[in-house]
Amino acid sequence: MKHLALPVLLVLAAAPAVAADLSPERQKQLGNLLAQDCGSCHGMTMKGGLGSPLLPALMRDLGDEALVATILDGRPGTPMPPWKMILSEADARWLVRRLKGENP
Repeated sequence: MKHLALPVLLVLAAAPAVAADLSPERQKQLGNLLAQDCGSCHGMTMKGGLGSPLLPALMRDLGDEALVATILDGRPGTPMPPWKMILSEADARWLVRRLKGENP
């Protein structure tokens, strides 16, 4: 068991920042971004539009890593742009939790 302590500690130390590390102000900004920017393509109620629906029931079945990658890198060949120029990985993870219906 002692042999696992160091690798586990290293993995935890290298893990990306969690959404809880975001300030309340940043969380409010991301909530606005979700409603305005994401909503402009995915529908104001996230039921779909130009972009696919982003309803919690649908998002829960998708892996967090895939959703974070989609947010940060966009989807080439589609109207989904990359957001990595203005969003951090922690921001994207917060958005994923929100899209899945969690209260980050």
